[in-house]
Amino acid sequence: MQSADFNNMRRAMVESQLRTSGVNEAWVLAAMGSLPREQFVPDALREIAYMDRSIRLTDGTMLNPPVATALMLQAAEVKQGDTVLLIGAADSYAASLLATRAKVTAASGSDGAIAGSFSLVFIDGAVEELPDDLVTAAQDGGRIVTGVIKHGVTSLASGIVRGGKVALRQFVDSEIAPLAAYASKPEFVF
Repeated sequence: MQSADFNNMRRAMVESQLRTSGVNEAWVLAAMGSLPREQFVPDALREIAYMDRSIRLTDGTMLNPPVATALMLQAAEVKQGDTVLLIGAADSYAASLLATRAKVTAASGSDGAIAGSFSLVFIDGAVEELPDDLVTAAQDGGRIVTGVIKHGVTSLASGIVRGGKVALRQFVDSEIAPLAAYASKPEFVF
C-alpha cells in the first residue's frame, strides 16, 4: 500500500473516529494525525492499522484501538514538560505519542519497584487491580490514566493522586487490552 493511502487513512481516523468520539484536544489530534500508526504493527496487518480495534503485535502485546488511546491521552491532560511513567513498551505507539509532549519513562509493569516521581502515570492497557507502587510513583496532585476491568467490562478511567491515594473515575466503556501483570489475584471460594 502506498504512503498516500496511509495518509488518507490517518486523516479519516482523526475525522471520523476521534472527533466523533469527543476527542477535541488539539495536541492529541495533531500527534495522532501525523504519527504513522502503521509503523507500529506487523507488516501483514498494516492495512488495518487505522481500524478502531486492538491489534496483536508480534511480541504478544496489543496495540489498543485509536479511540481508546486518544481518549486516554485527552483525559491525561498532558502538559509540556510533564514527567510520564508509561506502563508499556518504550517503542510503542502510546510512548511515541506521549513523547511529542512530555518526558517519558517506560516500564513493563513486571519490572519490580518503580523509581522516580511522575506527574502522570499512563497505563497502556487495562488493570483489574492498581498496585500501590504505581500510585506512589505519582507525585501528589499527579494524574493516573488507565483502562480498568470490573466484572468483565473494560472501561477507561482517570484520577488524581492525593496523599498517596487515588480514586479512579471511569469515564467511558471501551475496548482496551488487559495487562496480565495487573490481573486480580485468584480468590479461594467455597
